Amino acid sequence: MAEGVQIEAGRIGKVVYARMAPNEDLVQGIEKICSAQGLRHALVRSGLGSLVDACLDLPNGTRHPVIGPAVEALSLFGEVHAQSDGTLRADLSGVVVDAAGRVTSGVFVAGANPVFATFEVTLEEWLPEAA
Repeated sequence: MAEGVQIEAGRIGKVVYARMAPNEDLVQGIEKICSAQGLRHALVRSGLGSLVDACLDLPNGTRHPVIGPAVEALSLFGEVHAQSDGTLRADLSGVVVDAAGRVTSGVFVAGANPVFATFEVTLEEWLPEAA
């Protein structure tokens, strides 16, 4: 097995389709949905919607604001994990496009991606097998 690779056996539990309202933060909103649905570990399978503005951490280590309004999300994926203190943390990546057609991809920064009109997400609960 390659160094640093971890394999976890498990199965998919609930599938949750949810809509976030205007001005709700994308990252924090997904954490809130997972908490309300009792999901301790979830796979973010897709998302569709627009953001007022977006802010992404780029692969080169810089933080890149995307100024709106109406920044469209072209893709969204990631995971939500329970932390040691019981809180949930969403790690979300995706691709957005601004009104001028400029495309940006990276990791969404929590608290900096407010929903514009609505944003729909698909979440799958991950239930790991007991070790």
